[in-house]
Amino acid sequence: MDGKVEEFETTLNCVAEEASKEAAPIFIDAIKGMSIGDGFAILKGADNAATNYLKDKTTSKLKTAFTPKVDAAISKVNLTKYWEPLTSAYNSANILTGGDDIDTDLSAYITDRAISGLFKLVEGEEKKIRKDPIARVSDILSKVFGSLD
Repeated sequence: MDGKVEEFETTLNCVAEEASKEAAPIFIDAIKGMSIGDGFAILKGADNAATNYLKDKTTSKLKTAFTPKVDAAISKVNLTKYWEPLTSAYNSANILTGGDDIDTDLSAYITDRAISGLFKLVEGEEKKIRKDPIARVSDILSKVFGSLD
């Protein structure tokens, strides 16, 4: 079953990548809607303050935008043909869950994992920008985060 699991993981990653293309305009809208107070809170906040702001302002919209992409990708690659046997096997053997069944809502699972992965990447970039002057690749980032040094 190792080959099936590996094929499933690869397909899952492709679906998440396809869906994440919807994030940029949603992030831009959130940034454009930022108040001066939000900006100062991010500037003075923790290493992940901007990421937390984006999570708060965009997660609902990201789910709405990602879900149709995820559903289409699942359908396109027949992902359920891999998911059904895997979850059935895991649920019957309780291998991964320690006795509890795995939730089989594949669309919600992929959507949540894609959004979680996206914010993990954003947070990593934010931390680099805050800590490393070389990562401040634009004049505006240098001016804003340079004031923190």
